[in-house]
Parts: sequence; C-alpha cells; structure tokens
Amino acid sequence: MKIKSPLNKLLADNRGKGLFRVDNVSQDEATVWLYDMIVSDSFFEGISAIDFAKQMTAIDAKTIHLRIDSPGGEIFAAQAMAQIIREHAAHTIAHIDGHAASAASWVALAADEVVISPGGMIMIHNSQTMSYGDARDLKDTAALLEKVDGILIATYAEATGQDTQQIADWMDAETWFSAEEALQYRFADRIAKPADTAASGKAIDWNLTAWAKAPSKLPKSPVNDRKNPVDQLDHLRRRLRLAEKQTA
Repeated sequence: MKIKSPLNKLLADNRGKGLFRVDNVSQDEATVWLYDMIVSDSFFEGISAIDFAKQMTAIDAKTIHLRIDSPGGEIFAAQAMAQIIREHAAHTIAHIDGHAASAASWVALAADEVVISPGGMIMIHNSQTMSYGDARDLKDTAALLEKVDGILIATYAEATGQDTQQIADWMDAETWFSAEEALQYRFADRIAKPADTAASGKAIDWNLTAWAKAPSKLPKSPVNDRKNPVDQLDHLRRRLRLAEKQTA
C-alpha cells in the first residue's frame, strides 16, 4: 500500500514562502492577501481559519478584494474560511493572481465574484488523508472521504452550474484549469485586464510536486489535451527530411 501525505509535503516544500496581510482598509474597500497555504493551525506556518476569521471580521469596508495565490491546504479549514466569506456583509471579489489549487479553489468560489489573471490556474481534486488501523478504521476513513467529496462536488456544481458527474470526473483526474478554461466552465466570472493585474503581488514560486499533475510553466490544457507546438514542429521537420530522402 502506498502511503503519502501531499499536504505535509506541500507544507515542508513551501515553508517560509507565504504572505497573509490586510491592506488599504477604508469604509469603501479593503484588500486581503491570501498568498499562502491553508491550514487548521498556523503553528507550522500557513494561514489558519482562526487568523483569517479575525482579520475578516475586523473589516467594515463595503468591498473586500481577496487576492489569492495558494497551492492549497486543509479542506475543513478552507470550509470555515469560505463560510466567513459568504456571511460577510461586504461585496467580496476573489482575484486569483496565481494558483487557487485544491482547498484554495473552495475559498475562491465562496466570493461574490471570481476574477482570474491571464496566467492564473484553478485546481480541483478528490479529498485526501492519511490513516492507519485495522480494516474497520480504514473503511470508516474511506466513508468520510466519500462524504467530503460529495460535499465538494455539490458545492462546485452549484457555483459553476456544471453537471455533478462532470465535476466528479474532473476531481478524479486532478484537473488544472487555465484562465480561459476557468471562464468557459464558470469557475471564474471574468479574466483580469492588465489594469487589474497591476494591483496583484509578486507571484510566488510554489513547489507543487506534492500534486500528481501539477503543471509546468507552460501547462498543457487539462481539458482539451493540446499538443506542445514545439513537439509538433519537430515532428513536421522529421517528416520533411523523410520526404526529401524518398524523392532524392
């Protein structure tokens, strides 16, 4: 049996990289920077639901800009943060400046609006955990994960209008959506314009190797499986050389 903990690896690989703060607080607007991992306890770094709640409930602005660049984290902490966003009196706008991966996608979709940068990505996948014990313990854990996945599927489907089976298939595949795909499948309301992205922070170079299908700097489409144009060019050159030899 293969035992792994993506969350622990994510925390270990990205320790010290994150940022969480509140800026530009006024009666009209405030900006919350969620540039970190989502955790239940920030003792080992990351943003905890408690810290997030303290900052959010102290804001009395009419509009909150929630700027997100997060590789993911703990789903129950993300659920608490999402509920805080939903219940806040302010109009909330999630700006996906970089990644809204895993649990961070749940937080982003809780906002009233979702704006994604041209190079931003959203990732959804099945819930994961570590467990030990006898067969009964493992069955109980599997049953809990299935319940969590059911909640995730229902919430994503409600937020996007997509069919629940399609959401389940995307989660099974650990799907990474580009900005264009996020807009197409209604995980985002619009793609940010240059004037919007100018307000974003410096992108964090997250180590995403904890995730099985994390994209490279030139990600392949998770939906349409497009071929790399460089590979296509090399293929055409080989075919041209072969044709030249045959006609020589």
